Amino acid sequence: MELQQLRYVVAVAETTSFTRAAERCLVVQSALSHQIARLERELGARLFERTSRRVSLTPAGAAFLPAARQCLEAADRAAAEVAAAVGEVRGRLAVGLIPTVTAVDIPGALRDFHERYPQVRISLRVGASDDLVEKVRGGSLDVAFLGLPVSAQPQGVALHELARDALVAVTAPDHPLATRDAVSLRELAAEPFVDLPAGTAGRLQSDEAFEAAGLTRDVAYEVTTADYTARLVAPGLAIALLPAAWARSLHGVTVVPVVDAPQRVECAIWGRETRTPAAAAFLGILEIPVE
Repeated sequence: MELQQLRYVVAVAETTSFTRAAERCLVVQSALSHQIARLERELGARLFERTSRRVSLTPAGAAFLPAARQCLEAADRAAAEVAAAVGEVRGRLAVGLIPTVTAVDIPGALRDFHERYPQVRISLRVGASDDLVEKVRGGSLDVAFLGLPVSAQPQGVALHELARDALVAVTAPDHPLATRDAVSLRELAAEPFVDLPAGTAGRLQSDEAFEAAGLTRDVAYEVTTADYTARLVAPGLAIALLPAAWARSLHGVTVVPVVDAPQRVECAIWGRETRTPAAAAFLGILEIPVE
């Protein structure tokens, strides 16, 4: 079993095509197919079902794929550690963030990092805090930037607090509350809300605050990313509670302070045991201590 064979398997699984996988791996299709067939003979099982229309993983292939990815990631980390030992930073840097992060300039930091370490392959994933924690814990992301309830303590990762921010009410410009200097959770509780799905870190910030105040609210609209909330708030369909620093960048809505507002913590996380030289260098650019 060779690393190149594992790369071919991952490429076919991700592209669902031998042709596209060969293009990604910069080899001719016949060579890629030959190596996968050779690996299947060695394993004694077919990894892919091949038809004229599609390529899909067999049960054996689905079982093999996570371990293949782990082997490739371990090989990449090993090569990066060797390079770091002789003063070079290379390999990969996989970064995750939620859309509402404002405490750090991620695009600017990535630009500075690329200029300083051009041999590192950078990837970026935007998602929900809960999903990003799992991916850092599992090693598919090196660093992530989150917004969490003050009560949250993600396990299995190293964490550095970046900033704390109160949530604010976001309403349509012609909403009756839009002219107020400030509002309370009790006043907001009667309004229909747009929020993230129940159970997510972004939703918990508000749910815990209303529960602590002995209040209930109606979340009439659920969206998977905070970016879409303004499109429902602006025409008056609902109101929202959003991080103050980020909410001020929205257009077509009005921001109103909340006197008993829930708080959130923006933080950076990385793997405790799997911090790569590239991740350490990126955190260094952001002046985030890692020891």
